Formats: sequence, C-alpha cells, structure tokens
Amino acid sequence: MKLTFWGAARQVTGSMYLIELEDDYRILVDCGFDMEKGRKKIEEDEEAEHMGNIFPFEASMINVVILTHAHIDHSGNLPNLIREGFEGQIICTSATQTLTRLLLHDSAQLHQRRLKKIQGKQKKSKNKHTTDISEWYLPKHVDDTEEYFFPLQFNRRFQIIKGVWITLIPTGHLLGAANAFLEIEEHGIIKKILFSGDIGRKNYPLLQDPQMPPQADYVLCETTYGNRLHKSHGSAEDEIFEIINQACVQIPGRLIIPAFSVGRTQALLFTLHKLSIEKRLPPIKIFSDSPLAHHSTRAYETYSGLLNEEAQQFYAEHKNLFDFENLIYVEDLKTSKLISNHSEPCIIISSSGMVQGGRIEHHVKANIQNPYATILMIGFAAEGTLGHQLLHGDKTLEIGDKKFAILANIRSIDIFSGHGDQNDLLEFMKAQNPESLKQVFLIHGEERSMQDFKGLLESHQYKNITIPAKGETFEL
Repeated sequence: MKLTFWGAARQVTGSMYLIELEDDYRILVDCGFDMEKGRKKIEEDEEAEHMGNIFPFEASMINVVILTHAHIDHSGNLPNLIREGFEGQIICTSATQTLTRLLLHDSAQLHQRRLKKIQGKQKKSKNKHTTDISEWYLPKHVDDTEEYFFPLQFNRRFQIIKGVWITLIPTGHLLGAANAFLEIEEHGIIKKILFSGDIGRKNYPLLQDPQMPPQADYVLCETTYGNRLHKSHGSAEDEIFEIINQACVQIPGRLIIPAFSVGRTQALLFTLHKLSIEKRLPPIKIFSDSPLAHHSTRAYETYSGLLNEEAQQFYAEHKNLFDFENLIYVEDLKTSKLISNHSEPCIIISSSGMVQGGRIEHHVKANIQNPYATILMIGFAAEGTLGHQLLHGDKTLEIGDKKFAILANIRSIDIFSGHGDQNDLLEFMKAQNPESLKQVFLIHGEERSMQDFKGLLESHQYKNITIPAKGETFEL
C-alpha cells in the first residue's frame, strides 16, 4: 500500500493523507482547509495532476473518508470533495458530525458574504475578479455533505470492507475528537497505521483525558507543540479569576477575550460558571458574542455523556453547563457593536481566537487604544494574524487600512489550549514500543517543532522518524 501526504506536511494546517491499497481502494484521512497560506490557484500547483480540480487527486476515486475531528483545518474541504465527485462515506464520531456541520455552515456563510462583496465590486468596476474562489462553497453544498456522514462510536472496531478495519480512539482536544487506528490486511499480513489527529491534554475543562492507543506499525504524530511546554500549571479557575480581578475590579475596565467558537469558548464558559457557583465572580456583565459558539454549547450539552466525570456531575447537579447569572448571549450584529463601548466593567468573549475575521476584530479595534482595557489571548495564533502581533509585543496594530497604537493591556495564558504540549506528545508516543514500530511520520507542526520533537524521540530510542514533504509518497 502507499501513503501520500497531501496536507499538514511541514506546516500546521490542511490535514489530508491518502492511503492507496493494492486493489486500488483509496482511504482519505481528514480533508482539511489550509488556513495558513491558502491554496495556490490550481494552474500554479505543480503537484496537481487534474487541471481544474481543487485536489491533487481525482475525488471520485476516493472510496471512504475518515475524519478525526471537526476543526476546519481537518474537515474544511469536505464539501469540495463531494462537489468534485466523492460518493463514499465520511466516518467519524457522532459529536464530530454535529460540530463539523456547524463549522462548515459557518465557513459557507463567510464564503457567501465574500462572493457577494466581489460581485458587488465587479458590477461597479466592470472588471473580472482576480481572487481565487475555487475552494469557496455555499450553504447548499454543506447540506449536500450531510448525507455522506457515517457516525461510529468510540472504541468500536468496524470493518469498512473485507480486510480493512477502523477504530476511533478518544484523544481529548475537542468534543468527539479521535485518533484513527487502521488495520489493513494485504497478502495475509495485517499492517496497523495510527493517525494521531490532534492530541489533547490531561485535566482539560469538560473533556476526558486522551486514551492511550494500541501498538501500531506506522504512526503519524502531530507536532503542534513539539518543542513547547505549557506554562500554566494551576487551575483554570484560579488563573482566570486573577485576570478578571485585575482587569475588571482593580482597574476597573473591559476584558476582551478572543476565543475560538468551538471548544475554547465552551471551556472558558464552563470555568466561569464554576466561578459563579463559588461566588467568586464580580457582579459584572459577561457577553458571549458568537452565534456559532452558542450553537456549539448546545452540542456540548447534547453529548454530555462524552464529557469528563467532573462535567457530567456538574451537569447533573446544575442542569446546565454554561448558563449562569450575568451571562448574556449576543446574537445580532447591532448589539455586538454596542457592547464594545459598554460603560461599566465587563467581559467580552468573541471569535476568532486569532483575531483574524469575526466579530472580535471590532471589539479589539474599539478597545486597543483604551489603557483601561485588557485583551487576553488564550490560545495559539498563527503568524500573519492580528493575534500573533498581540502575542509578540508589537507596539501598533493595523486593522483594515488604519494603524492603531496598542495602549490596552495585553496578557496571555495557555491553560485553555486544547493541544497537548511536548510532554503530552511524548506520552502518546511512549504507548508505542520502539522495537515494534516500523516508521514514525511527524506532521501538523512548524518545521522547527518537528525537528526538535524528532530529536527528543531519537533520544528515547525511536528510529526511522520521517518529516514528509507535501506530495511525498511512501510504500508501507
């Protein structure tokens, strides 16, 4: 069989891996959108074999997709795969199916707004647009995708076809997220391939700890935090309480928190709910300003049985996970703009977490020059985003066509990061006996992170560690 790396190779996003069996059966693991660089126009992509297609392979030849979790850098190109002729099943957990639907619809609506904007400019200028919109899809395309999902329970060994089995193993990180463990028989020999997906961390709010996977012959291991350790070691409640006290009581002012709508916002709201129950929250308004986040919170409650023991007990006792005194869900855009100038101390939670698009840009723009405001970064921000500039101490911030001096207080914590750090990744790999492994592939990380993690694995006696390039193929 052959394994080809079509995404998240020497970069963080766009996960996509193709397995081709000797009988020409083809399995695609993840079908992610490349959020870092965007895709080149297809005629400029030297790896594209089918001119006019988004993918560097024929979509109609893919027999099945295995989806590790819902984040767009793993799921975001599924509607395009179906548009180009895919007719198989998309295997994932039921929770992943639900969250993927929400995220894909959110992306489709963004594409629709951008398309209307381009068409409006075209009418005025009468010039053809030069933007590559080949990967943009509309809500109707997401609706078409829905019928292809095949939900599978965690830890159920399922036979896809004769000689091919899949098991989805809980990995934390996000509701429904899984490692994908494939067993493939060829010539009477079963080869075991483990795809890490994104590996979660222990003791994360709401989510269960990652489950250690079985022994494999080949492992594809993500390296997002391959050379970093989390700095936060206290409880999430204590860390966020200290920041709220400084930003909203001692100053007093506004606390702006950029947070991803799916996963990060739920962990944060659950932590604030616990503080509210403990009477530790000051009597201030807390605005949750993301319609996508509101839908996601309902999904988390629907699948409360997948959450950790603490969250399940909390839900049984209080009948909800996220609703508490002084929490206000903001739905319409008009209200969203008004709360940026709320006259009293408050907390505003909005997306996106990297401060790149979404309602958060308006909140940051309205408060960036306010010395009484605090902007709290609670996760990773890729290079080239406004969030990255805030995290790295820039003195000015360019939003739209205007530059602003950064006068607000900028803080960051990583207690809400859903990614396991270097120690968590090493623990994941230590479930594998180095003598039994044939090869390790490092994926989904910056190249420096991959190199450092490779050195760490080698110091623990792991061999045959490869950092594949995009488009590179290996015989397994």
